[in-house]
Amino acid sequence: MTSHKHRKSRKKTVAVLVAMTVPAVGIAYGFSAAFAAPVSARVALASDVVPAVVHSAETGKVAAGKNVSATVSFTPRDQAGLNSFLTKVADPKAKEYKHYLTVSQFAARYGATAATVAKTTKYLKSQGLTVGAVSANHLSVGVSGSAAKVEKAFGTHLANFREKGSKHTYFANTAAPTLPRDIAAQIADVAGLNDYAKYHRNTVRPKATSKAVSGLTPVKARKAYNLTSTISAGYDGTGSTVGLVEFSAFSQSDINAYDSQFSLSPSTPTVVKAAGGTTDKSGQDEVDLDIEVVQALAPGAAIKVYEAPNSDAGETALYAKMVSDNVPVISISWGINEAGETSSNRTALNTDFKEAAAQGQSVYAASGDDGSDDAGDGGTSVDFPASDPYVTGTGGTKLTITSTGTYTKETGWTGSGGGVSTLFAKPSFQSSVNTGSKRTVPDVAADADPASGWAVYSGGSWGVIGGTSGAAPNWAAFTAVYNSEVSVPFGYANSTIYDLASSSSYSTAFHDVTSGSNGAFSAGTGYDKVTGWGSYNGAKFIAAELG
Repeated sequence: MTSHKHRKSRKKTVAVLVAMTVPAVGIAYGFSAAFAAPVSARVALASDVVPAVVHSAETGKVAAGKNVSATVSFTPRDQAGLNSFLTKVADPKAKEYKHYLTVSQFAARYGATAATVAKTTKYLKSQGLTVGAVSANHLSVGVSGSAAKVEKAFGTHLANFREKGSKHTYFANTAAPTLPRDIAAQIADVAGLNDYAKYHRNTVRPKATSKAVSGLTPVKARKAYNLTSTISAGYDGTGSTVGLVEFSAFSQSDINAYDSQFSLSPSTPTVVKAAGGTTDKSGQDEVDLDIEVVQALAPGAAIKVYEAPNSDAGETALYAKMVSDNVPVISISWGINEAGETSSNRTALNTDFKEAAAQGQSVYAASGDDGSDDAGDGGTSVDFPASDPYVTGTGGTKLTITSTGTYTKETGWTGSGGGVSTLFAKPSFQSSVNTGSKRTVPDVAADADPASGWAVYSGGSWGVIGGTSGAAPNWAAFTAVYNSEVSVPFGYANSTIYDLASSSSYSTAFHDVTSGSNGAFSAGTGYDKVTGWGSYNGAKFIAAELG
């Protein structure tokens, strides 16, 4: 079950909004006089308007007193230096290979300077906004205030909208926010000027919930992916932490019932709130799946559930928090087709993922459940953040095992998201398997077909859940197991995976998936756009990596 924040393709219409000038907005809504600086002295942040606006009907102004929370992201310093470091830290031949940075080291090299933070916060406070503490990586800060003050501070207009063809209502800025020229140069994104619910969930449940337990259990999953001996030897994820990206709350009682059923005794997951967290439980089966898969495969690992509102501001604050906390392993089961993310928001998130790679954090993201047509517009498209080169896109397979859990085979799942990015250039680690100029997805895969899905306890009953949302925490759990056994952690996952997959150990460390299709693409020998390099063969993968 991959939860998507689907927006259909809006590439042309977004460009129209970006082209709007600030003076035009001031004339239409009478805001130029309220700006903190003359319009001519302000600079717009390109493409920082939610794409849904152009397909919605405006229903009126946002009430002046409405409280609005936003996350301001800074542009990192020395981006050329950062890119150079990332190349070296991922190159097995370089002396910097896997010599990762701490959060404080990253902040000192690439975070915003104290002067930049001070100037920005001083301006925001002068506009009457409440400004929070800057993140540990010195790349973001939270702000809040009334809609009227937020409009004035960011030189834009906030309006209420109803999405055409639905009853969905939300508020959003009608044009890109603007800031004084000397401050705008240091700002990558302002997230939170809308409350459009970005993440649409794709729950794949082939069977009705009941009191019966069916589907992939911890014992069968460990045997299928060759983790039984590793976990029996005490390498069960102890000492490692898995961070889960969630935009829904959950009930611990469901997790307790799952653990009781399978005689598991993991530590209780810790909830970490970003941007105030969330009380919405509409996606709790997603959260339950993520937690239960990790506990099934890495019962010794600590789990941190990062919860945030389902919005731009929530998303940005959540990732900034996770990289600032330097969580060793991250699993993401929520995504959006690439065209649905504003370019400024995507730039801010890409910086977070670069930081994760520089710090040696392993980040896995579900590649989507809509095959080669992630946008659902009849073409080919891929999912973000799985398509980001500093994230490991995790595709889906259909797992076939014996009644006792012995691995038989895997085939590419029809829903496995995969294809070619339209935004990200081909990364160096794909040079041997990618003849094009753009990044391809996914990188790896694991069971995702609901026909062979996971047994999950959620909402007080049992069910079987599939989707690449089960594959991402699967790989995250394996990485935690790996980290508990070796002296050098997995680190930036794409570096480790592509290096081992390109060696003579590929056939033993991975299950190569050679059949199946996701629509436009077919699985085949070696790397492919349906299952990447395939799934892991646990104990053999670790042995091969240890040499």
